[in-house]
Amino acid sequence: MPPKCIEARLAPRPFYPSNLHGVHMRRSLGLILLSTMIALVGCEPGEQAAGPAVAAPPPAVGVATVREREITPSMEFVGRVEAIDAVDLVARVQGFLEERAFEEGAMVESGDLLFRIEREPFQASVTARQADVERATATLTNARLQRERLEPLIERGGATQAQLDAAVAAEQEASAAVDAARAALQRAEIELSYTEIRAPFTGRIGRVEFAEGAVVGPGSGPLARLVRIDPIFVNIPVNDRTMLAVRRMQDGSDQFRPYVRLADNSMLDEPGRFEFFDPEVDPTTDTVRVRASFDNDQELLLPGQFVTVVSRATEPERAMVVPQIAVQQDQAGRFVLVVTPDNEVQLARVELGARVDTDWIVESGLQTGQHVIVEGVQKARPGMVVQPNPATLYDEG
Repeated sequence: MPPKCIEARLAPRPFYPSNLHGVHMRRSLGLILLSTMIALVGCEPGEQAAGPAVAAPPPAVGVATVREREITPSMEFVGRVEAIDAVDLVARVQGFLEERAFEEGAMVESGDLLFRIEREPFQASVTARQADVERATATLTNARLQRERLEPLIERGGATQAQLDAAVAAEQEASAAVDAARAALQRAEIELSYTEIRAPFTGRIGRVEFAEGAVVGPGSGPLARLVRIDPIFVNIPVNDRTMLAVRRMQDGSDQFRPYVRLADNSMLDEPGRFEFFDPEVDPTTDTVRVRASFDNDQELLLPGQFVTVVSRATEPERAMVVPQIAVQQDQAGRFVLVVTPDNEVQLARVELGARVDTDWIVESGLQTGQHVIVEGVQKARPGMVVQPNPATLYDEG
């Protein structure tokens, strides 16, 4: 058997005369040190010299309650802003740029005059074509009169059938000449109208590429660009799985609506509408393009801009949630540590949905009212008994 702890006892200190005080003092100190060393060496490691063993208390942990709360289901995407209408304004006839009737960057209304090209050459062409129409009309009138004179003479033998046939042909030829002259007049009038370039829709016009007095034409390139920015589109590339979820949102009528989050993390006041789903998957990116339209009267969205689109339900719903800090993960998946009514720790595998603020939506694996460990997780193991305390970092409401 291993040696037991030896109890060291010291004899009462004897009395000595004063002349021997120094010698006996040194002896007393030596005896004290020797007795202490004997007491320490005689004890087994880890054995207390006296008194019964005391069990350690269960570790304290902070717990939160699995609860239900109102949530608004949502999905987030990154999209690019695109103008509903954008057009390059090009001169369709060649001539001197006579007038620019707007300020660069201004908002213009549909039908407003933007550019005017010199009109005189085209007005002269219209006048000439009108003269051609009048000439052809006069020829047609004469041919008709000739035919009408010959028709009664045929019955009396005053004219031959050949003469009448020639008169009929001359009338038809004159009629065709009138049609050709009118077509040439119409073309001249169209070219005259091209000397005035007007806004095809309401929008904001950009920088002008040519100064007044420059020669412009169909081959000179765009004069300026007009963009309609209210309303405006946001194109969202999504994978096919997400596309199914978005389409189900659309099928739910107005249950889900898209919202735009701007660069400063603020949201547009009004939601948009899903307008278009691409009928095929892009083979280069494996994505489907979804398009949503938004009112943009404040012009906060500009074409080419990247924004975050949040598609969320218009009405909240109740769901079971657990704090995110309670969730752990291993090779088998996500789990939480649950404290039973007997204060025993159990491991619970969970299926989770989306994140909502600081919570996870719980789809399966837990029940409302259970307590999960959120503080002191490192001190708890399945099967242990713990001392649960309500966590102070979470609102149990």
